[in-house]
Amino acid sequence: MHRRALLATPLLLPGLARAQGFADRPITLVTGYSPGGSTDIAARLLADRLAAHLGAGIRIVVENRPGASGAVAGEWLRRQPADGFTIMVAETGSHAIAPNALIGWNRYDPVADFTHLGIIGIPPLILVVNNAFPARTGAEVVEALRKAPPDSLTYATSGVGGVLHLASEMLALQLGTRFVHVPYRSGAQMLQAIHTGEAQFGIAALASANAMVKEGLVRGIAVTGPRRFPTYPEIPTLAESGVPDFDFDTWFIVIGPPGMPPATAAAINRALVASLAEDALRDRLLAAGHDAFRDANGLPEARAFMVREVAKYRAVVERTGIRLSP
Repeated sequence: MHRRALLATPLLLPGLARAQGFADRPITLVTGYSPGGSTDIAARLLADRLAAHLGAGIRIVVENRPGASGAVAGEWLRRQPADGFTIMVAETGSHAIAPNALIGWNRYDPVADFTHLGIIGIPPLILVVNNAFPARTGAEVVEALRKAPPDSLTYATSGVGGVLHLASEMLALQLGTRFVHVPYRSGAQMLQAIHTGEAQFGIAALASANAMVKEGLVRGIAVTGPRRFPTYPEIPTLAESGVPDFDFDTWFIVIGPPGMPPATAAAINRALVASLAEDALRDRLLAAGHDAFRDANGLPEARAFMVREVAKYRAVVERTGIRLSP
């Protein structure tokens, strides 16, 4: 069942709204994951401000189409009319990992089959452990993971072949060991499993883990990016904790079907960039474990970003050896 949430729409750029026809009916903003996960959180935080910057009377509906690490939604989006009324928050799993890891992949080309409308953000992931895990600091946990006999520890993810699975396998490779993978159907389920001890640790999306880390239900140990996250200055990076050069961010980008008219794509891009420039939205994203992209973020930059990321994750998939059955 698809979940929809109607979001309010204030008033900016009314001329643009009339020109594009966006006031005629709601815009659908699709995510490839269940409600409550990091992709869904990003979409819902963004949607009302994006609508506001598109113009008076604009409505945006967030729709969840989960399945196959976001690929179900991506495949569906590719077949929609390129009129600007259907767009998607895509992320690393659906548009960089799955196309490189799935055996016989033929669902879509993440570059050629979409219009790339702008980057939302590139937040890190976070290593979390069960509260009973017998190590405390980042360095101690990393050392415990490194010294544990192969296949003696279990880690949870939100599904086979997603960014969390790939990041965890990269960590195992760099530590020179193996862990037992326990996949769940969502980020919420994987975090609950770590909390209850069904799994001992996991690498989670920061937005998904945010509440449970703050409440002390799981312990946040280290972030996977090149620097500490502003809302958790006390939590080190994995590189600081003894995994040299470990740098594994995830990303969120707005895309549309292929062949969107340039004026329509440009209008959505301008609204996205204006939304991300607002202090209030940046603060809300940061508090939720996301960040707001601040570099050059036009249509050419968004497409070039996707080209780079697909190539980057092709190399990562080859290194980990992860392959997914159709």
